[in-house]
Amino acid sequence: MGTEYRIMEQASPNVSDRIKSRARELGFLDCGISEAKFLADEKDRLMNWLQNEMNGGMTYMANNLEKRLDPRLLVENARSVVSVLLNYFSSEKQVDPDAPILSKYAYGADYHFVMKDKLGELLKFIQSEIAPCEGRCLVDSAPVLDRAWAARAGLGWIGKNTNLISTEHGSFFFIGELIIDLELPADNKVIRNHCGNCTRCIDACPTQALVAPFVLDARRCISYQTIENRGEIDPELKGKFENRVFGCDICQDVCPWNLKSETHHEPAFTPNFQLMNLTQNEWKSMDKHLFNALFRNSAVKRTRFEGLKRNLGFLEEG
Repeated sequence: MGTEYRIMEQASPNVSDRIKSRARELGFLDCGISEAKFLADEKDRLMNWLQNEMNGGMTYMANNLEKRLDPRLLVENARSVVSVLLNYFSSEKQVDPDAPILSKYAYGADYHFVMKDKLGELLKFIQSEIAPCEGRCLVDSAPVLDRAWAARAGLGWIGKNTNLISTEHGSFFFIGELIIDLELPADNKVIRNHCGNCTRCIDACPTQALVAPFVLDARRCISYQTIENRGEIDPELKGKFENRVFGCDICQDVCPWNLKSETHHEPAFTPNFQLMNLTQNEWKSMDKHLFNALFRNSAVKRTRFEGLKRNLGFLEEG
């Protein structure tokens, strides 16, 4: 079952369509395929971002740079990257208008597990129905430039807010990928940048984290400060969080392309009723027992109880 066999088996013209059809059956919004190779175009941009220390405390972004730019170092004999999008947009809102605001992606279950299960099913389909192969299912679990691969697969363009934007679906979706040692027909489709002269995302960012079109300084980003930052929140940002306690959707909420966003159909992402009904006072008085009950299966547990209390305290101070 050598590489030659895996390359030969991909010759059927409907292979890509079958994979994409199965991806949609599994609940993915979209699916695209690109050749696994070195990301030469992204190298300088990544290096400049790191040299300007815009990664803040995310020191891991400077680790394994060669692997981050070349998937063939993550999976032996890698030939293809299958990128997928999973919708998480919800039209529901937190009931108390004064309650600390949670990013939409954290309303339901932790996406890492939901996506990984679906990717695992997609990999099994490829292995059993297309050709025997080996690969990895990746959802923020390895040094991979997800948005770059999704853009290469024709799933959208990277906008001025640095999010991947789809002409059909907007940007409220998660990105994951399969890196496999099977050569699949690549989608030679490039979505041109449709941001035009629009600067709504840049203008709306309350902390001015978007320091230039397509450049995000994570150190000023509310999502970074409330999720990734393990230390004290930068005091210069006090009063600028607009009541965001975990993550931030502002640059997506104002994007015209998200007028196309439709509510997801993923049961695991159904908003937690108790969470959505928390009052401002209940947020402020939250103890560890309630935190564990609300966020046991949520991405919010990433920040831990202490981190959430820190965030809540910062909002009060602001």
